[in-house]
Amino acid sequence: MSSLIDWSVAERTARSLSPAPPAVTPAEATATVVELRSASERAAQQVAELTRLTEPAVTAQTLVVDRAGWVSANVASMSTVMDPLADRLIANRPPSKLAAAIGGRTTGAQAGAILAFLSGKVLGQFEFFSVERGQLLLVAPNIVSVERALKVDPADFRLWVCLHEVTHRVQFTAVPWMRQHMLDEIDALTNALDVDPEAILRRLKAAIGEIARTVRGGSDSSGVMAALAPEEARVIMDRITGFMSLVEGHAEYVMNAVDASVIPSQASIERKFAVRRRRGGNPLDRLLRSLLGMDAKTRQYTQGSQFVRSVVDKVGLDGFNAVWTSPQTLPSKAEITDPDAWVSRVHG
Repeated sequence: MSSLIDWSVAERTARSLSPAPPAVTPAEATATVVELRSASERAAQQVAELTRLTEPAVTAQTLVVDRAGWVSANVASMSTVMDPLADRLIANRPPSKLAAAIGGRTTGAQAGAILAFLSGKVLGQFEFFSVERGQLLLVAPNIVSVERALKVDPADFRLWVCLHEVTHRVQFTAVPWMRQHMLDEIDALTNALDVDPEAILRRLKAAIGEIARTVRGGSDSSGVMAALAPEEARVIMDRITGFMSLVEGHAEYVMNAVDASVIPSQASIERKFAVRRRRGGNPLDRLLRSLLGMDAKTRQYTQGSQFVRSVVDKVGLDGFNAVWTSPQTLPSKAEITDPDAWVSRVHG
């Protein structure tokens, strides 16, 4: 474990700060777990038809988790991604043992606070950083909480959510180079981040300005991370943004393209969920979402879904699936908002 981030502190902090789950009886909890597992299996059949992607024999686990379970999985994921950068920082300027211990606990608590906030927001996730075969996480209390808030049919909503998350599993298993490509991009981003203390201080000042703009409601960025990144890293972040917009938009497209006979109330769910997403939460909630780049993620859903629909309309589903041929056929961040440019580049 890196001495710069105490991940055990992060996990304890996240578990203690996670919001209280919705009230359910033991029987309701058991029924929810059973239904989510069944919905994930049904979703796989629909995703295969709607994407025409051939998923190999499924080896990824499907886990129906509570918020604490989601936290544990993502502590492992975050440590896998962030520890290499932390090790570079330590190698550049090794702290004393006391400073490392105090700093590790402090950054661990900060990471835990972020995870606690996210633990009440995430409905599902395909996690592949810490587990090579991947694991499909369905966060039962969040799904129940949202379906109650929206007053939608629980069975329809659960299948709708599973369509999105199973699409991610299919993307990263049916396309054999996807996982390694993403790992390589994260590695490239880590290597591009400046670990010089003076450079970090300069960019920290820029990040403070970013926070001020966010408070005033004038920020339209990918969060503080973008303000902290040097130019070389921003180029890589733009590539990752294009990639994530594609995979999120593709999943959004699939979950909303399902036939009405499969999810009768799909149109109502889509409409209510879109309103909820636009409204956000209270001012503090909106601030945190913007600082963490979650507002950028919302734009990824919208822009990515529009990209997929536009390309499918122009060249058909098989023509769109050329996007999975290689890293070179992925859309750039600019092409996500200009589908004609991608069609012209890939299909001539």
